Amino acid sequence: MVKEPARILVVGGGYVGMYTALRLQRKLKRDEATVMVIDPEPYMTYQPFLPEAAAGSISPRHVVVPLRRTLPKCQVVVGEVTSIDHAKRTATIKTLATHEEGTGAVEVHYEELILAPGSVSRTLPVPGLAEFGIGFKTVEEAIGLRNHVLEQLDIASSTRDPAVRDAALTFVFVGGGYAGVEALAELEDMARYAARYYHNLEPDDLKFILVEATGRILPEVGEEMGKYAVRELRARNIDVRLDTRLDSCEHRVAQLSDGSRFPTRTLVWTAGVKPHPILAATDLPLNERGRLKCTAALQVDGAEHAWAAGDAAAVPDLTAEKPGTECAPNAQHAVRQAKVLARNVLASLRGEPLLEYRHKYVGSVASLGLHKGVAHVYGKKLKGYPAWFMHRAYHLSRVPTFNRKARVLAEWTLAGLFKREIVSLGSLEHPRAEFELAAGTGRHPEAS
Repeated sequence: MVKEPARILVVGGGYVGMYTALRLQRKLKRDEATVMVIDPEPYMTYQPFLPEAAAGSISPRHVVVPLRRTLPKCQVVVGEVTSIDHAKRTATIKTLATHEEGTGAVEVHYEELILAPGSVSRTLPVPGLAEFGIGFKTVEEAIGLRNHVLEQLDIASSTRDPAVRDAALTFVFVGGGYAGVEALAELEDMARYAARYYHNLEPDDLKFILVEATGRILPEVGEEMGKYAVRELRARNIDVRLDTRLDSCEHRVAQLSDGSRFPTRTLVWTAGVKPHPILAATDLPLNERGRLKCTAALQVDGAEHAWAAGDAAAVPDLTAEKPGTECAPNAQHAVRQAKVLARNVLASLRGEPLLEYRHKYVGSVASLGLHKGVAHVYGKKLKGYPAWFMHRAYHLSRVPTFNRKARVLAEWTLAGLFKREIVSLGSLEHPRAEFELAAGTGRHPEAS
C-alpha cells in the first residue's frame, strides 16, 4: 500500500508563512509531503512599504506578492481558519466557496502545523475610535488613507465654513512606533506637496499631530536617534505630543489627555498590535500576552508537530544577556525564523535533529519622509539622507522575488525624474456606486 505524503498546513501567508512555504517547496523531496497555505488574502503584504504606497511613491500592487505565483508547488487556499484541534490534527476553515455553497466550515487534516497568522491592530476602548479611527496595517488601509487625505484637501478648498476647513486640514496620528511615524512622515510630505496645487491652500495650513503615550518615539532606533526624529518632525511644523494619550474622538473631535481638543476628520490609529484571534481558538499553550509558547527550535512548547514564528510566537532570544528575553515580533526576526522553521519541519519529517534559532538584533532603520530618515545599525547611528538611503536599500533587498525588486526600483527611479502623483481614487472603494445610480435614475443628477 502506497503511503500518502504528509500534509504540512501553514496558517498565514505573511512573512513567516510565505517564506517558510517557499523554502519547503524547494527542499521537499518528491512525494515526501504536500504544503497547504491558508490565508484570507491571496497575497503577502510587504508592510514596510505601506507608508510609501500611501504617499504614492510605490504602486499598491508592487507592495504585495501573489502567493500562487510565488508558491506554485503549494496548495494556496484563500480562506480563514476558525479553530484548530491539534490533538486531532484538524483545522476548521471557511472559504469563499463554503460561503457560496452554504455548507459551513470544512475540516482539514494535517500531520505538521505551522502557525503564522501574524497580528491584528490593538485597539483600546476609546470613545469614538471604532466609528472614526483609520487603521494602517493593510495595503487597502494605506491606499484608503491616501485617498482620504487628498479628499480632505478638496473639502478644505471647496468649503466656506472655517470649522469644516480646519477639521479637514487637521490630521491626528496615534502611536509613535514604526507604522505611526513613517505613515505620518510620508503622508505629511505628500499632503504639503499636493497643497501647492490648490489656489486657496498653503502647505502651512495643514496641521499634523503625533500622539504617543510614552516619552519617546521609535524606540527601536535608540534614545538618541529617537530624540533626533522628534526634533526633525517638529522642525517640519509637526506637533509631537509625548506622554499623551487619546481619551476620546467622539463627534470627530480628538480629545487628548493633556486637555487639548482638535476637531479633525482624520484620526489614524497605529498604537500597537495584538496576536491574531485564531490563537485563542486552538488547544495550544499561550503566554500571558496571548502568543504561542515556543522553544528555541520554534516548536510550540509541549505540542509535537506544531510550529510557530513571527508575531504569533513567543520565542526565547538566546543572544540576549537577560534570561527570559523573547525575540521582538518584527520582520527582521520573522524572515530569519522562517529559514530555521522550514529546516526544522523537514528535520522532523526525516527524523533529524532540530536547530535552535539564534539571531542577534542588528538594529533598525526608519524613514521620515522623502530623503529623510534615522538608523541605528551595528552600533552606527545615521540620520538624514544616508539613513533614508539605507532604509530603501535594506527593504529593497528584503522584498520577496526579483520581480518585485525590479518593479519597486523602477518606480523609485521614475519618481526621481517626474513629479508626485496627487490624484485621489476614492471611488475605487465603491466601484458600483455610479452604476447603481444610473440603474436607479436613468441619468446622472448633474445631467438634469
